Amino acid sequence: MELKLRDLRYLVAVADLRHFGRAAARCFVSQPTLSAQLKKLEQTLGVQLIERAPNAVALTAVGEEVVARARRMLEASDEVVELARSHQDPLAGRLRVALLPTIGPYLLPQVAPAIRRALPRLQLHLYEYQTAAMIEKLHAGELDLGILALPVELDGLESRELYREEFLLAIPERHRLASHERVRIADLRDEPVLLLEEGHCLRDQALEVCSRVGVRDSQDFRATSLETLRQMVAAGAGVTLLPELAGRGAYRSGRGVALRPFVRPAPARQVGAVWRKTTPRLAAIEAVAELIAKHAP
Repeated sequence: MELKLRDLRYLVAVADLRHFGRAAARCFVSQPTLSAQLKKLEQTLGVQLIERAPNAVALTAVGEEVVARARRMLEASDEVVELARSHQDPLAGRLRVALLPTIGPYLLPQVAPAIRRALPRLQLHLYEYQTAAMIEKLHAGELDLGILALPVELDGLESRELYREEFLLAIPERHRLASHERVRIADLRDEPVLLLEEGHCLRDQALEVCSRVGVRDSQDFRATSLETLRQMVAAGAGVTLLPELAGRGAYRSGRGVALRPFVRPAPARQVGAVWRKTTPRLAAIEAVAELIAKHAP
């Protein structure tokens, strides 16, 4: 019995999209070709993998199990190709990089020009994910490199620290603390603190800072982004903690918002890089990480 990786790619595409036409488009073949190859795959295996209905596509129970194994086989195949390419030119080709939503928009303007200059043959494919999804996709081989807040549970992954980023206090520009050059964590007492919604590690880090003086977050508001938090502060709804890079460049002069550093030692987060131990793209990952460490602070 001989299995073809091409047919497994067709099967995974159908599993992902639950639609033969869209799966065929993803695989750059016609729908009749894809359908015929999947029929042949079922005949070769001697089991039905896909339930076909006029307006629905579903996998059978054995189909779900086959797809799970097919993903691992395709991942291994892709790693073989990437390994060969990396030996030909380790600093060329595609590198899939994910960043936290609280890091990407603020870090990339600082480091992207330097990466383009130093690694012109490297093609960065950039994504945004929260920590849990990023770690899952790293393990699954869907990402090569993650930029996130450390520490995280590694379990088969490697990491390195890139830079330390202090937090700033964002307050309405007419707030009582706006006249202070630096603020203290104790100044947060009796202030309504606005935070991100559940799932953002920055929320947990900010809560840890607030817990030092018994402050709790505002219970009637959860933001989906730092920029939403910034706008709510400008509207006078409360105060919030922002990472230092979110107070630089174009983000420094947000209308209606004053940013104040904390008295040293200031609360901070450690930003780092995470990748699979078995990655064939280690040279490219190390080069990108070194450039971020150099240009981010």
